[in-house]
Amino acid sequence: MSFETIRLGVDARGVATLTLARAEKHNAMSEEMLDELSAAAKQIANDASIRVVVLGAEGKSFCAGGDLAWMRAQMDLDAQTRSGQAGKLAYMLQALDTLPQPLIGRIHANAFGGGVGLASVCDVAIGVEGLLMGLTETRLGLIPATIGPYVIARMGAANARRVFMSSRRFDAMEAHALGFLAKVVHADQLDDAIEAEVTPYLSCAPGAIADAKALIRELSKPIDEVVIQHTIGALAKRWDSPESHEGISAFFEKRAPNWIKE
Repeated sequence: MSFETIRLGVDARGVATLTLARAEKHNAMSEEMLDELSAAAKQIANDASIRVVVLGAEGKSFCAGGDLAWMRAQMDLDAQTRSGQAGKLAYMLQALDTLPQPLIGRIHANAFGGGVGLASVCDVAIGVEGLLMGLTETRLGLIPATIGPYVIARMGAANARRVFMSSRRFDAMEAHALGFLAKVVHADQLDDAIEAEVTPYLSCAPGAIADAKALIRELSKPIDEVVIQHTIGALAKRWDSPESHEGISAFFEKRAPNWIKE
């Protein structure tokens, strides 16, 4: 299968690299990218020769979040279509979260919004010194809805209260303290750090790894269809709110939204 916004390769060891490839857009997630990530996740899950997956990105950013042009287009859709669009992000994250193979995040640069969601579905995410992360949705009148279950599963509700609502950006060391990043390394050490995470899995039974990973999900708070549908509805509702219209309009018009008072 060929892709336009992502890259998928597999080496002789069975290590797959899944790479965001909209570098010119800071890997902001468009509808096409969401569809392609979902398709790639399905392809990987059904390929028994793949032992481990490394999720990375090209360019100056890991992922800037959702593509704002795609978000703005949601404003003109009917409610049912809008919910379907919100579901694309939700089900893409579910597909990555439930991969039978270990998913290792190679966070080489900044990650915002949905990019934090991608880091949260990784079994291990390693980031570089100097990167910034942030759940920046509320600046636009939106909420981190469909990524929310994975973000909160990663860092817990107490830590979520620190960053989930404020859109505050935080550095790599705070991301580590919050639980998003398992390790922070210098940029020239990133590939070695990723390899150190990958290598042990190649000595383990693939079926046992898959069963152990599934057991973690079973013993954790479930992110099931009820939860996913709730987050889809919450995001679709927010897309229809006056605040989101104002926030996204302000972004494209390069002005402050009306809730910022001089």
